[in-house]
Amino acid sequence: METKETDEELIEKIMRGLELSRKRLYEYKKRNNQELAILRDNKIVRIKPQ
Repeated sequence: METKETDEELIEKIMRGLELSRKRLYEYKKRNNQELAILRDNKIVRIKPQ
């Protein structure tokens, strides 16, 4: 049981880290007025920060 709990904790930490990284990227792009490239409908789209 301990391995499953440890794995779930690790997955949760990774997900929180990814969310924090995404937020920091958005803030950085907005602060420097740079475009953000995202994938939408299987096409790469560049959007301006708002």
